[in-house]
Amino acid sequence: MAIEQMTMPQLGESVTEGTISKWLVAPGDKVNKYDPIAEVMTDKVNAEVPSSFTGTITELVGEEGQTLQVGEIICKIETEGANPAEQKQEQPEASAAAETPAPAAENRAEEASQPNKKRYSPAVLRLAGEHGIDLDQVTGTGASGRITRKDIQRIIETGGVKERPEEPKTAAPAPLPKPEPKKEEISYPASIAGDKEIPVTGVRKAIASNMKRSKTEIPHAWTMMEVDVTNMVAYRNSIKDSFKKTEGFNLTFFAFFVKAVAQALKEFPQMNSMWAGDKIIQKKDINISIAVATEDSLFVPVIKNADEKTIKGIAREINDLAKKVRDGKLSADDMQGGTFTVNNTGSFGSVQSMGIINYPQAAILQVESIVKRPVVMDHGMIAVRDMVNLCLSLDHRVLDGLVCGRFLGRVKQILESIDEKTSVY
Repeated sequence: MAIEQMTMPQLGESVTEGTISKWLVAPGDKVNKYDPIAEVMTDKVNAEVPSSFTGTITELVGEEGQTLQVGEIICKIETEGANPAEQKQEQPEASAAAETPAPAAENRAEEASQPNKKRYSPAVLRLAGEHGIDLDQVTGTGASGRITRKDIQRIIETGGVKERPEEPKTAAPAPLPKPEPKKEEISYPASIAGDKEIPVTGVRKAIASNMKRSKTEIPHAWTMMEVDVTNMVAYRNSIKDSFKKTEGFNLTFFAFFVKAVAQALKEFPQMNSMWAGDKIIQKKDINISIAVATEDSLFVPVIKNADEKTIKGIAREINDLAKKVRDGKLSADDMQGGTFTVNNTGSFGSVQSMGIINYPQAAILQVESIVKRPVVMDHGMIAVRDMVNLCLSLDHRVLDGLVCGRFLGRVKQILESIDEKTSVY
């Protein structure tokens, strides 16, 4: 028998911390290796953490709603049967208890010898910078005095950093004090009797953080184009029943829009780019992110290599990814690698909207509702047509109006050319 420690796993290459959204076990429960023990939320994905050992849960160190750094202890397990050392050697690379690499151990030894030396994760640095917090004035509550995101959030909620006690004076003359930069003061509304307070946790907290980063870092611009999709609507409606009977899933209008965007991205690769500080990265793969909403959350899974797929293939992926979201089975890989986002805002009746770009991508396209409108045709006659607005938000550091106008015009051209001669296979 031995007590083994489970640590916060790294659920993505850029993930530095995770929030325990729900424990699936309790102290005293027996678990087998690879059994799910907790649901963990990061800014990338909501995933189940498997046990790395067979044994009995002795202590849940992390609490539900608590955010922990990658490598911090989340629970303890009393192992049984196999030698603990052997269990560690068999531990899968993707498990929640991934062993800490040697450099991290050296860092902990260094922290022990230098208890006042501070280390910050990228998330802590970003959050402190957004709120004008001087990290030199913050006392961390993490291991070896490390400052965690929870420390920064506590400061934001309480309105400032407590002053430290004055250090003993020395014989050397003290330098003139520098004026402290004015810290940003945030005032939040207070609830009154009858109001309902809903804690901001899990996915909603990640959404808020990502959206704020996108709007504060990316200079957004916006353009819109209307498209006549009368022929496309008639074609899809004529084959949807036979398609469902043959394939077993729905042929949605959205699949036609995603395919048109993927084709246009191949012709205008500048749209498939990202800002990277001193350079712009033009991505080789065309991976379309799509927004899938639940009652209280929004997930953005990715259709990989969308330009290589047929309309049928895209419709299948949309169906499969939406089902994974509903069943809570979306994986980290399903959420990674997106290069351009297409958002089906028309599904809830919107006719015009300006999307916030999915960081670090350079653009997002909102597909609005298809509505019947009177349109003046080329011969001067008025006809009722199926019309849709395509609304494009763009990162003006990466993209200019000329290329975006040509790209959107090409998407319009592709959609308006779809008719009964178009193959979905």
